[in-house]
Amino acid sequence: MGLFESDNIRVIGLTGQSGAGKSTVSGIFASEGFPTIDADEISHKVSSNRSFLDEVSELFPDCVTDSGLDRQKLAGIVFCDGEKLKTYTDVIFPYILREIFRQIENCRKKGERLVLLDAPTLFESGLDDICSSVVSVIAPMELKIQRVLERDGIPVEMVKSRLGSQKSDDMFISKSQFTIVNNSDIDSLREKALSVIEELRRLYTDECN
Repeated sequence: MGLFESDNIRVIGLTGQSGAGKSTVSGIFASEGFPTIDADEISHKVSSNRSFLDEVSELFPDCVTDSGLDRQKLAGIVFCDGEKLKTYTDVIFPYILREIFRQIENCRKKGERLVLLDAPTLFESGLDDICSSVVSVIAPMELKIQRVLERDGIPVEMVKSRLGSQKSDDMFISKSQFTIVNNSDIDSLREKALSVIEELRRLYTDECN
């Protein structure tokens, strides 16, 4: 049960593995009229907040410069140390959460009944708790490797290491109400996404009115 159900708005969580096609699915939802809240976009916006930068500079002083957050240096520190990653996420998450809640409230005031929350770390952050349903996008490993190589242009060893650290298919399937397996072409993916959208509207639109 989502946190906002008493406010006549349903938050639909969208998450998935890197290279699985989550961003493409998010675009399909948007094209079908879903207002979309992008957690990654919010994270980048938050990282220019002065009070946030002050907190980070106390914990990771080498990662904050006069021009702002040095993302590359920060990533080199936190993604190699689980405790430091948790320290960082404990700082940034309250800022992200406040902005997500603000955007959800704006959607509610506009009369929206369904809103998509696009968040790659939906489960890790606990944001699935505010969602009425969660949609996960997964894909076979060889396709994910190919897509990330084409998208990011980084060495294949780095791609395999990144993907190898992700949660398993079984985890996404077990924690989601809907799972989209992106194992074919864009037309197939669109058809699967539209089927999920139709079911979500059937489930929630009438009860929100």
